Amino acid sequence: MSEAAAKYNGERASFSQWCTTPLGRYALDWERDQFDNAVEDVFGFRAMQVGLPELDFLRRNRISHRFSLALEAGAAVAADPLQLPVASQSLDLVALPHALESHLDPHALLREAERVLRPEGQVVISGFNNASLWGLRRWFTRRDAGSPWDARFIGLLRLKDWLQLLSFELNGGRFGCYAPPLANPVWRERFGFMDRAGPRWWPILGGMYVVRAVKRVHGMRVITPAWRKERARRRALAAMPQKNGHVAQRRHER
Repeated sequence: MSEAAAKYNGERASFSQWCTTPLGRYALDWERDQFDNAVEDVFGFRAMQVGLPELDFLRRNRISHRFSLALEAGAAVAADPLQLPVASQSLDLVALPHALESHLDPHALLREAERVLRPEGQVVISGFNNASLWGLRRWFTRRDAGSPWDARFIGLLRLKDWLQLLSFELNGGRFGCYAPPLANPVWRERFGFMDRAGPRWWPILGGMYVVRAVKRVHGMRVITPAWRKERARRRALAAMPQKNGHVAQRRHER
C-alpha cells in the first residue's frame, strides 16, 4: 500500500470513529436521511459507494447490484478510489460520502466517478461546508485534533465548478446541521432552533451539504430502432373511422 493510500485509509478510519461520538451521530443522522432521499428514486443495474463501507449510504436504493469500494476493511471491493477497477460507463449510481474532502486528489477521484458512470448516471456527494460555523471551528482547531477537522473542506461553489467541468448537472441538494458543532449534546440542543430556522433564514450556511448530479453527454442523440419506425409508419397508414360509421380504405400504390 502506498503512503498516500495509507494516509487516506487512516483518515477514513478516524472519521468512522468520530461518527460514534454525540456530535458525529448528530451529523451522520442528518446525512443518512439526505442520502436516503437522494438515492431512493435512482434506478439501473449497478450502484457503488466509495469509502465508509461500515455505513450503508445506499440502503434505500432499489438497484439490485450494490457494492462498496474502499481501502478499509469490510469493503466488498478493496481498491484505490483513484484507480477504480470498474469498466467505463458501467455504473448507474455512485455515492461519495465525504470521499472528496478526505482524499489527497479530490478532482482526480471525481474524474474516476465520471468515467465509470453511464450517460445520465448519477453521483451523490456529501461534505462539510467551509462557509459555516463548522468551517469556522476548523480554522481554530489544531489539525492533529483528528477527524473531521483535519479534512480539507470543499466549498459548494468549488464543487459546482468541478462538476460543470466534467459535464455534470446538479439536480438536487440540501444544506443541514446549522447548530454549532459543540461536543456537549446538552449545549448543542439549546441551539436546536437553528436547525429549524436555518433552511429559511440562512440556507447556505449549514455545516454540511449533500448534493446529487447527473452525468450529461452533450451531442448524444437517441436513435430509434428501424422496427419502431416501421411500426409508426404502419400506424400512420391505418384506417380512420368516419362519422357515418364507414371506414376509409387505405390507398395502395401499385
